[in-house]
Amino acid sequence: MDFAQDQVTRDLTAKVREFVDEVVIPAEPTLDAQLAENPDSWSTQQIVRDLQAEAQKRGLWNLFLPGDPAETGAAGLTNLQYAAVAEITGWSPRLAPEALNCAAPDTGNMEVLNDFGTPEQKERWLKPLLRAEIRSAFCMTEPDVASSDATNIGTLIRRDGDEYVISGRKWWSTGAMNPEAEIFIVMGKTDPEAERHRQQSMILVPRDAAGVEIVRPLTVFGYDDRDHGGHAEVFFDEVRVPVSNLIGAEGDGFAIAQARLGPGRIHHCMRALGMGERALSLAIERANSRQAFGRALSEQGVIREWIAESRIQLEALRLLVLKTAWLMDTVGNRAAMTEIQAIKIAVPRAVQEIIDRAIQIFGGAGVCDDTPLAGLYAGVRTLRIADGPDEVHLNSLGKAQLKL
Repeated sequence: MDFAQDQVTRDLTAKVREFVDEVVIPAEPTLDAQLAENPDSWSTQQIVRDLQAEAQKRGLWNLFLPGDPAETGAAGLTNLQYAAVAEITGWSPRLAPEALNCAAPDTGNMEVLNDFGTPEQKERWLKPLLRAEIRSAFCMTEPDVASSDATNIGTLIRRDGDEYVISGRKWWSTGAMNPEAEIFIVMGKTDPEAERHRQQSMILVPRDAAGVEIVRPLTVFGYDDRDHGGHAEVFFDEVRVPVSNLIGAEGDGFAIAQARLGPGRIHHCMRALGMGERALSLAIERANSRQAFGRALSEQGVIREWIAESRIQLEALRLLVLKTAWLMDTVGNRAAMTEIQAIKIAVPRAVQEIIDRAIQIFGGAGVCDDTPLAGLYAGVRTLRIADGPDEVHLNSLGKAQLKL
């Protein structure tokens, strides 16, 4: 295994680092001001559009998508190359991923369309997403079942002539509050009597289709996440779409979901490392500048231990993430499943601890929005549930190890 950065990665990360440090992070107060000026708006804020225009000028666009750049218009990076880039965007998770058009759930949806979509689906939905002309949402989780087991899904997709009819209720559909989210990828059951992993299918549902109801926004620890288009509960009331909107074949939904979530999980972990690095940076700055009991916080033994523990965790987990990315590039996502599960468990859990230490160092300032720490904490805590909770991954990883 060789994790040394090639010249492409070095050049690109230098550009992304400069962009994030000098343009994106200084724009965070502008985002807050625009959100305050438009309290009822879920649309993409102007500062995001401005940053996207600047990112495109700098050649920092759609960096997440592998494959032939001539065909996709993306950078065609490997997972190992993208890892360093994605980590830097984690320093400003509210703005940087969207500025580079590398934000979930659009990234996963674009990968699904790129890998499984028909030429017509790619023309109608993928290309506008790659240009950031529209947004999207992924509708998988449901309020009435334990969605950690995707085979529980109750939403029905039944065929009626040349149409499919979708009926069900979803929630935690990230981005769906944004009116620019014109297309939803919905997972439901086309054959409840089939083998349990062949019951599900995925289908494209336009936002403006009759019977689509955005029920309500959801908050995360009180954050409405309007900067990401929010999270919505969505009701599908006998929604009709053409049969051509099915992604792949009937019964492919579970396999497509697994293909989608593998890259999504490592992308989350890459960005989480950046979140941890920013929290540690803030903690170090605070410890060196704050006085308590007649001396700097940095002179307190417990503070030094916290800083050291955080550095050890970040360095160790970065190596595991890089190994996972390398395996995905060399032997494929399926063969890298053990490592994907391992980082999905370990990285958010450790970064949550790192951010918590930083909050403790900041005291009252750490739990309010005068610093980004509370928002970072809410985001990384959510990752221990999103894309499969820790316990599911631990159980699966443990079963695999016991079979060795």
